[in-house]
Amino acid sequence: MRVLFQSRKTLFDAPGGDTIQLLKTKKYLEAYGITIDVSTDLSPDLSSYDLVHVFNLMRAQESLMQVMNAKKYGKPVALSTIYGLYTDFDRYGRMGLGSRLFRMLNPFQIEYVKIAARALIGGEFHKGSIQLLLRGYYKTLKKIVENTDIFLPNSQSEMNRVIHDFNLKHPAYEVIPNAVDLSLFDPDKVEIEKEYLPYKDCILSVARIEGRKCQSDLVKAVAGTSYKLVILGKPGKNHIQYYENLKKEAGDNVTFINHLEHEKLPQFYKLAKVHALVSWMETPGLSSLEAGAMKTNIVVTPNGDTRDYFKEMAFYCEPGNVASIKNAIDAAFNAGVPESLRQHIEENFTWQKTAEHTYAAYKRILEKHT
Repeated sequence: MRVLFQSRKTLFDAPGGDTIQLLKTKKYLEAYGITIDVSTDLSPDLSSYDLVHVFNLMRAQESLMQVMNAKKYGKPVALSTIYGLYTDFDRYGRMGLGSRLFRMLNPFQIEYVKIAARALIGGEFHKGSIQLLLRGYYKTLKKIVENTDIFLPNSQSEMNRVIHDFNLKHPAYEVIPNAVDLSLFDPDKVEIEKEYLPYKDCILSVARIEGRKCQSDLVKAVAGTSYKLVILGKPGKNHIQYYENLKKEAGDNVTFINHLEHEKLPQFYKLAKVHALVSWMETPGLSSLEAGAMKTNIVVTPNGDTRDYFKEMAFYCEPGNVASIKNAIDAAFNAGVPESLRQHIEENFTWQKTAEHTYAAYKRILEKHT
């Protein structure tokens, strides 16, 4: 079996959770003997491939052209939807004129404006973005969905959103859980280097620094407390001002770490008393899975698909609500070690299981097309 993975143009320039999902899925699927290539091109030659796997419905400016190119070659399409609109953040979490404008628009109009801004101001201008701006965001998403052979959502609740928003009737889909590398994130094997010991019992937050991740409210929640907050991540390229403001807001009990080798990340999870990812929405947040695997209590947003993953084993807080975030941190900090969360992740959210479910989905759709 030969499969082409396709995703957004900025997949490696601005890596995110979808980058990790794509690369880890590739690695573990190759154990099945599948040949997998990765391309961010919009119209590559597909003649040597059996199937095209597109990642990220939200990035419709690339996804539509990639999907329609697959149709031109007569290849079936699997779509990892990674679908969740940030409407609440756009309306209530942004500052200034943007927030007021977005409260007057519907969710798909908001996304249209954001894509237009990325194209015209952020330099993400290509044939796919032109097509989207001419067609409209919702119509572009709808066309992608109509030409997908099998959907690969990260949770049932994510698939429910896709079904609802695009009025789908009996779509073919396979829930593909997001996952964690348990060989790397193993608390029994991780040894702490001396230079990191000052961070013991900290509140940790591992994420790209940007408004929708709500780090500003996290800083406010620990202000004037004895907590040590460590914010580990780089600012998004369009969020430099947010990052600069965040550093000004932060007290002496907040440390920013911009760069850390991925292999050293487990040390921080092991040192931390709590990991907090208080975003406006998550599906579910890879760093929360990693922290849970390291037996660290997690504070998460209830918005998105977190409950599908963490059930009642996480501490939930309302993004945009400093008191709610503080209360959840207090509860998590004083709770015992979450042994059941580690076990739950071991049983359900490994990359081996991701590959197993993805391989089953490929076979389903290829059998249908032969």
